[in-house]
Amino acid sequence: MAEVIEAEKTSDAPSAATHAGYRLTIEPSGQRIQAVFNGETVADSSRVLVMHETRLRPVYYFPRDDVRMDLLTRTDHRTYCPFKGNASYWSLTVGDKTAENAVWSYENPFDEAELVGNYVAFYAHQIDTWLVDGIETDLTAREIEPASDNPWVPWLVKDAWKAGSTKELVAHLAEALVANGLNIHRLRLMIQTLNPQLFALAYTWQQDADEVTEFQATHAGIQSDAFRDSPLAVILNGEGGVRRRLDVPNPRLDYPILHDLVEQGATDYVAMPMRFSDGQINIITLVSREPGGFSTECLGHLHEILPNLSRQVEAHAQRVSSLSLLQTYLGGHTGERVINGLVKRGDGENIHAVIMFSDLRGSTILAETLSRDDYLAALNQYFEAMAGAVIDHGGEVLKFIGDAVLAIFPIDEDAAETDGHSPACAKALEAVYDAQQRIEAVNKERVERGEQKLAVGIALHRGDLTYGNVGSERRLDFTVIGSAVNEASRIEDMSKLLKSPIVISSAFARSVPGDLISLGFHELRGFRDKQEIFTLPPAPAPTDDAST
Repeated sequence: MAEVIEAEKTSDAPSAATHAGYRLTIEPSGQRIQAVFNGETVADSSRVLVMHETRLRPVYYFPRDDVRMDLLTRTDHRTYCPFKGNASYWSLTVGDKTAENAVWSYENPFDEAELVGNYVAFYAHQIDTWLVDGIETDLTAREIEPASDNPWVPWLVKDAWKAGSTKELVAHLAEALVANGLNIHRLRLMIQTLNPQLFALAYTWQQDADEVTEFQATHAGIQSDAFRDSPLAVILNGEGGVRRRLDVPNPRLDYPILHDLVEQGATDYVAMPMRFSDGQINIITLVSREPGGFSTECLGHLHEILPNLSRQVEAHAQRVSSLSLLQTYLGGHTGERVINGLVKRGDGENIHAVIMFSDLRGSTILAETLSRDDYLAALNQYFEAMAGAVIDHGGEVLKFIGDAVLAIFPIDEDAAETDGHSPACAKALEAVYDAQQRIEAVNKERVERGEQKLAVGIALHRGDLTYGNVGSERRLDFTVIGSAVNEASRIEDMSKLLKSPIVISSAFARSVPGDLISLGFHELRGFRDKQEIFTLPPAPAPTDDAST
């Protein structure tokens, strides 16, 4: 492993900073270099430092005193290098011509790049004319620094794609890094998600641990003081990366986590932004316990493969986000079916299922008497109670229809039934009891706030359904259709006439144990035969333990 860069300083001028392996050299150019933009000389100096870096063309850094800083406008753009530091950017404007983010500077560089700390550099192709010792020169044609072999490129090209998940990719990445010289104690990858409950997923590989662990960071969690005081918050704000050497005299411990890492024997900490193709910022962090921390050679090689590694991670993250969005908007079972290929109109299957249909009573009056925000809050309280109960008991919420909820509990015909009773029906019944309790809890809070109670009608039915894609070729809906769905809706309508919040079909009633209360035979709108409707018996009175 190569040694960390060492820079000799003399009283006369900065001298070359040399490094074996991944090369980073900073030395005086010994030439007068001028930059001309839109007819104006924007930089003119004989004190230019030239940086040579593996796989890159030489970069010329000018002292600020020799640059027309009055023509530069600072921007919010930042980039990060794990051994040079965070680069700040400026746009260059002369007359009516502007070059966006054409100028940069490492204002607080890491040790390896401290010689250019008060210098600025220009993107060579953004400048109209370069003069070297008075002769017009094409700096973009200068020879690229010869590449040293990057030990992780073969893994990235040949093996990274084999990972079947983000967890596998993180595990294989850590193993490849360690096998080729990067002494890491811990590697962590944090990826932002498109999920209403989760802000990000964090995957952690740690030396001597059995497997990569996954942590779910909630939206509430990132508002905590612990997160706001972490390097991760800084990076997500677009301010670059963080590198802290922890085994040096008087280390800079400006984040609480660094104190913990020092106590754990860490010698080096690196946190780098890892961008997806759409600009989304994710984070990779590395911790070392080795004396001397991470070498410039290893960090240089990692920095080189990071863009391509990011694309590998992005492929996995997109699938996770896609499934998360589909499950959020379509439901868990439905989302999986769509992402697994059921995407054409007509794709689907015939299933047998419990249909639950619920409706918020008096919603028209609520909408007319409440403010928009209060009405939406009430509607979401109702949806949360109903959908939460369905999901927690294994059902699938297919859609919210205005102020109604359509859900199913698929019945596995191969599953053993006990005395003709379906487990799916039992779960649906449990969901109804749970939903009632949740609505009661909501109403208790609403009454305490002086708000109107919510009333709900719920119907349970059982029947054959077609479960799949319907709609137009350009706008599809994955749902259930069939006579049983219409029948469930008509049964729910009967709850108003029968003044019963729970109404149950005879087909469902035959599938659950216990005695249900018959509400008689009734005609359903659009159906020829009368059907017997049932409801639940009253809940048993609470037991007085003191009297028993």
